[in-house]
Amino acid sequence: MRLAYFDCPSGAAGDMILGALVDAGVPFEALREGLGKLDLRGYSLERREVMKGAFRATKVDVHVHDHAHEAGEAPGHAHERPHGKHAHPHRNLAAILDVLGRSALPGPVRADAERIFRRLAEAEARAHGVGVEEVRFHDVGAVDAIVDVTGACIGLHLLGIEAVHCSALPLGGGMVNGPHGRIPVPAPGTAELLRGFPVVDTGVKRELVTPTGAAILTTLCAGAGAMPAMTVSAVGYGAGSMDLDTPNVIRVFVGEGAAGLSRPDAVTETVYQVETTVDDMSPQLWEPLMDRLFEAGALDVYLTAVLMKKSRPGVVLTAFCEPAEVGSLARVLFEESTSIGVRWMPWQRQRLPREMVTIETSYGMVAFKVSRLGDRVVTATPEFDEVRRIARDKGLPVREVLDQARADGRRLLTSAPGTA
Repeated sequence: MRLAYFDCPSGAAGDMILGALVDAGVPFEALREGLGKLDLRGYSLERREVMKGAFRATKVDVHVHDHAHEAGEAPGHAHERPHGKHAHPHRNLAAILDVLGRSALPGPVRADAERIFRRLAEAEARAHGVGVEEVRFHDVGAVDAIVDVTGACIGLHLLGIEAVHCSALPLGGGMVNGPHGRIPVPAPGTAELLRGFPVVDTGVKRELVTPTGAAILTTLCAGAGAMPAMTVSAVGYGAGSMDLDTPNVIRVFVGEGAAGLSRPDAVTETVYQVETTVDDMSPQLWEPLMDRLFEAGALDVYLTAVLMKKSRPGVVLTAFCEPAEVGSLARVLFEESTSIGVRWMPWQRQRLPREMVTIETSYGMVAFKVSRLGDRVVTATPEFDEVRRIARDKGLPVREVLDQARADGRRLLTSAPGTA
């Protein structure tokens, strides 16, 4: 598996991520060509080499032009504004998704960029107590942020990256001026994005992680913390705009997952186990609680009976989720259960890629969840709701329909490896 690991000793921002990817081998012209598939005007992209302390790094700048240039005024009369100072009107989520949806970008690139902006909108909405549709992207919705986010997705795609990991992110500190006045660092939207994600305090009183940088990494990273075992083929350095006591760079390691430590077809990722133990909750409340946990992003939820202090019977609720969803699950547990304490911890897991395929069985077309190792099918599981419907419609035992559908699915899938 081809991996990318972002080491973030002095922070993360969208332009730093872009610079690191270009420095690691993404052809700058290919990046520019990919961004040209967006129906987006009024900016230019510049690449240059800079020194940050003792480090040579690549700086990628998005120069945003004013409305006059967009309206057709000669380029020589346009006023460029540095990265982060927007001359364009603020956009909402729907407008940004429309720009992405109308693009000719590859499907996976567009899907990743859409996921990142949705998380940005959700984080800003939670931070400011408004609906997602009401969010106006002051710091992250203008042209340069769309270019940063989409460019990062394009760069990873061009490098053939299958899984992204990163180090813990430095929080930064102090105060900054924003659209909502003077605010503490990290900004409210950034803090929301970092919920459930490992962070460190390096003592630097600056905004080290921007909302765009946080959104890109917390959305795309399958794991965070230590660097996964890998054979490194390229290292890229991306420069930031600040002058700090330490070099303001982010670096990306690109390479192959170490053989023997992960199967070539399996995805290695970090998930969080979120738990609470209760002994005073009505049994009728478990089902709605579990439903809400799944709605909040839980990957799995289960209950375990335990014997607590003073020999009281209790229940441990265990849920698994992606790092960014820990806070959402904890909130649901406090709202929907009698718990007054929630604990969590990270786990590494491997999972096989899954796909849904529809197969002609003895009972007609049935949807199957299929996983493979290379061309070999290792699981082919019919959707149980469809099995139950067929059994009801035909007046047959569910077990009989399930066994026959499984047999049909495995026979058809294994007879044509690699096809659905």
